[in-house]
Amino acid sequence: MSEFLFYIVIFLANIIQGITGFAGTILAMPFSIHLVGYPVAKPVLNVLGIIAGVYVVLGGYKNVNIKQLKRVSLFMAIGILIGVVLKRFTAGHEKIMFVALGLFVIFIGARGLISFIKYAFESGVFITYKSPRKSKGTIEEREDYIEKGMTPGDRVLLLFSGIVHGIFVSGGPLIITYLSNHTKSKEEFRRTVSAVWIILNSLILVSDILSGYYTMDTMKVQLCSIPFLFGGMFVGGLLFKRMSQTLFTVLTYILLCIAGVSLLLK
Repeated sequence: MSEFLFYIVIFLANIIQGITGFAGTILAMPFSIHLVGYPVAKPVLNVLGIIAGVYVVLGGYKNVNIKQLKRVSLFMAIGILIGVVLKRFTAGHEKIMFVALGLFVIFIGARGLISFIKYAFESGVFITYKSPRKSKGTIEEREDYIEKGMTPGDRVLLLFSGIVHGIFVSGGPLIITYLSNHTKSKEEFRRTVSAVWIILNSLILVSDILSGYYTMDTMKVQLCSIPFLFGGMFVGGLLFKRMSQTLFTVLTYILLCIAGVSLLLK
């Protein structure tokens, strides 16, 4: 029964993953740990993250922002290496670190949500659920978007994100904070962040294999979980096409807050 519920969690979490390109793993992880245990949940969800990333990127690879992908991957890779080295110093203090990170992510999400809602009302933009074409009241691309270079704060954010990912495999919310301010549309954001997961999760996959996480039982669960992944991604993709840029941005900030709460529960 626990294993079946685990597959249901995967399906529901990947509806969100299909819509936004992120949050599937971090939303599924707390429930999955309780249902099948960390040694199974971590490697299975990590591989599903790679497959989900490939699924999204192949559907629109031309929308991947290569410049931002290179920036994120470079600083994240450096941070991950630092995080792996620092991991031994956090032993016994994981809970405190998760709480601190969770509160920080909630703060970023809440601040972004409040700022965007204020901007939306001041500019007369209202959330609409269906926007296959540009129309009054919807934003297909951010009107306030300006191609931005990296600030020192951006570099610190991405480096810290890599360190957190290397220690706790939970640096995703910080990447979202950066990319949400450096992509011009929901399409570009979704494809670019999915490309990031392919790279980062592949590094973690190598680490999981070397650490001996993959057993015959784990591989069986992995194979059984794939149909639920694709089912959730398909539903999420349909919802994504009916969603305005405004609603997409609001949902992104809400999911950041939820991700922060999930970190508090770890």
